[in-house]
Formats: sequence, structure tokens, C-alpha cells
Amino acid sequence: MDNHGAILTPSQVSRRTVLGLAAACIGLAACGKSSDRSASTSSASDDVEAIAKDAYIFGYPLVLMDATRVAAEAIAPVNTFQHATALPTPERRDILRLNRDTLYSTAWLDVSAEPIVLQVPAIDPGRYWLMQVTDAWTNTVHDPSSVRPQVNSGRPPFTYLLTGPKWSGMVPDAMIELSVPTPTVWLFGRIEVNGPDDIAAVTALQQQLKLVPLSAWATSKDTPSPSTKTPPGPMAVPPPKQVHDMDAATFFNRMCTVMAVNPPRSEDEPAMKRFAAIGIRPGGSVHGISNDQLTAAADVAKKEIPAYTANVVNENGWRLDPGVGTYRTDYLLRANTAWGGLGTNLPRDAIYPTMFGKADRNGAPTKFRLHFPPGQLPPVDAFWSLTAYDADGYLVPNAANIYAIGHQVPVVTNPDGSVDLAVQYENPGASVPAGNWLPIPASGQFSLIMRLYAPKDVAISQHWQPPVLTVVP
Repeated sequence: MDNHGAILTPSQVSRRTVLGLAAACIGLAACGKSSDRSASTSSASDDVEAIAKDAYIFGYPLVLMDATRVAAEAIAPVNTFQHATALPTPERRDILRLNRDTLYSTAWLDVSAEPIVLQVPAIDPGRYWLMQVTDAWTNTVHDPSSVRPQVNSGRPPFTYLLTGPKWSGMVPDAMIELSVPTPTVWLFGRIEVNGPDDIAAVTALQQQLKLVPLSAWATSKDTPSPSTKTPPGPMAVPPPKQVHDMDAATFFNRMCTVMAVNPPRSEDEPAMKRFAAIGIRPGGSVHGISNDQLTAAADVAKKEIPAYTANVVNENGWRLDPGVGTYRTDYLLRANTAWGGLGTNLPRDAIYPTMFGKADRNGAPTKFRLHFPPGQLPPVDAFWSLTAYDADGYLVPNAANIYAIGHQVPVVTNPDGSVDLAVQYENPGASVPAGNWLPIPASGQFSLIMRLYAPKDVAISQHWQPPVLTVVP
């Protein structure tokens, strides 16, 4: 999951390549371009097509979140955990750019009627965990974790009360309130897993996670919460494709319907006034614009969203979005982040330097190397990993079943303390230690994500940078 470009569909989202891979910029950002980050996104025009285009960008994360919610609730009811009990494989295609470092415990919550109690059990201090709380517009509003449990007492279990925008009751003793501005909430939990042999230990912890309505907490807090397992196979039509393939009228009607449940914030009022000129408002319907104009506007938005790269730091060919996780009125960044993968964390919890590239030259697989000088491995308080994805944003099928390195199988250092990682399709053989080879596709586009969990300040401030991905002659 994580970010993110003629038209780019979700099945082509990785096609913004790194020019030359070693030095050039990705898109416009490194070339000094900038973007209007105002409430009206990229245009202040009152032209109906411009309004519809900006409204599509504004509403894309909301509609994608709703499509993801509907798909998830077909498996697990609302207010119920859906636990991943196996590490994702290339066949898992419901969410883009999944990691192999944690097992997910996710739930879609409805806090419109009453709050939901979340309890996290005692977990070994050396095991990273995170309970990310996201509103319906993809903003991360809370992030209790092993690093910052956000409780008054340091003793587990940690008990939280997730409340909706209209709740005004008393918070019970020993609970910490986590208020959410929308009644629809996505709880995206992660627990570190140290390889296949560690899965049983993590699934045992998952079963101790609790989600209980406040009214039932007193009588059911000692009872295991209902849960279900994440299906291992692919979805028929993943949510990103569902949204991409919607005709424009269907998209905007759904946007209006979902906004009636999860209204925009007060700071969105200038944008909403513009959109209301063509009927786009909570519970509304589109008018004053033809279907052809509506379709043309949506098509332009689908080009702008993945192509957005302003205010992105590019060092050594890597892309880093320093402002993700909460977006205020930066609607294009919000849409761009959702396009690349829902569930992006706040920088203090994880950062994701990302590289886009082409795996071959004229059909012949290319061999790449990452060289870390001594003492220059990713600086973290938890752990780091490097994962490869294909052009669709999913894990790369390969005979060795290696999808990520750096965490579960430690990398091997050179005699001088440096580290070299082979990034290539072909098995490099005995010359590369186990744990230092990351397979990529034989041809076409690919992307790399370097995940830094609980990154140190030097990484968040970008004083530390990932090394250049070089081509082996």
C-alpha cells in the first residue's frame, strides 16, 4: 500500500518510471514543478467540467473507502474483526501493496449509534503493533501502537473507546477516548510477524483483540470477540478497479449518497459550494452538466490523480510523501495516496520510500543493486523491510517465493559493514547471501517499497536517504 501514473488505471498504477533509475526525477516534483494545494484542487474555474473534475478528485478517496467497506462486509459483519492468518501472496488482490511484515486485523466500524470499545491485549514489548484509526475520508485520526500506546497507565491491556461525531456521554474509567469525525471508521490493525513459524503466536494475539459495543462491554468484556479470517484467494473485482470502472454518473451518485452518511468537514465548505453548482452535495444528485461532460471530467481526474507528484521529496530516485496520513484540504494528495493504496500511516508510525522502475531493457531482465554504506541501513526503532510489486501493485510471483527482505530473514553484511542487495528477476546464486536477493518481474514495470516502522527522526526529516538503485553491467 502506499503511493502510487495517457491513462493510468489501478492496473497500471506503477507505470510512472524512474528515469534512469539512478538519478532522474519521478514525474514533475523533482523537476521543480508545484501544484495548487487549495480547497479547489487544481482549478478555480466555474466551468462545469472543471467543477466535476475537482469533485471527482475530492470524492475519490471516499468512494474507494466505501467500495472497500462493502467488499469487506461481505466477509465480516460491521464491528467485527477480520484477521489475516497468513502472510499475503501474489493472489491477494483486495488491497494494493500489502506488506509481509505484519498480520492485519481490520474492521469496519459504525459508531453512529454508540461507541465501540477496542481492547489490545498484553503484547511482548519487542513486538511492534499498531492500531490505525481512519475516518471515511482516509485521514488517520488516531494511531495507538507499541511505541505510543496513548494510555494513562503503562500496563496492558489497553482499552480505547471509539466515539462518533455526535456522541457526548461519559468515558468509563480506564478507557481512553478516540473520537472520530465520521460515523464510518476503518480500524487497520497490524501486529509484527517474524516469519512463517511466528504466525501461530500472532494469531493467538489476534484472538485476544476485542471489539464490543459500549452497551455490551460490562457483560462481554471477558468473552472473545467474534471474528473471521481473511480469505486467501483473489477478489473477483478488487475495489480500486470497481471504482475506476464506474461510469461518471454512478460515481458521483455514490459520492453524494456516502457524503450524506459521512459529511465533509467545515474546512471543506469552499469546495462544497463549488460542487453544489452541479448538484454534488450530501444526499444530492448531479444536474446542469451533460453525461459527456461528466465523463470527460472524470477521465481528466483519472489522469491527474496518479500523475500528482508535487511536494514529494525525491532523493536518489526514491519517492517519499512526507505529508500523508492526514490531508486537510490537500485533496489531490489525498486522492493520489488512496489511488496508490489505502491505509497509509502517519510518518511517525511508518514511512515508505518508493521506487518505480522498468525491470528489463529491450526484453532482457535487468540486474539492479542497492548498496548501503557501513552504518547506513534504514534507521528505525522497530524494523525495516524492502518489498517488490508488479505493475498492478501486487506482490511479484516468483519460484523462490521471496516477496520481501530485510526483516524476517536478516540481511548479511559485507566484511566492511556495508550491505549489498540484489534486486533482479534471476536467482543470483551463491554469490548473494540468502536474505539479500529480492526478485522483481522479468519485464515491464515494477515498484519497490522500503518500509521503516517507527522510523527515527533522521529518517522522517529526510536527513537519511535510501541509496541509489544502480544497474549491474
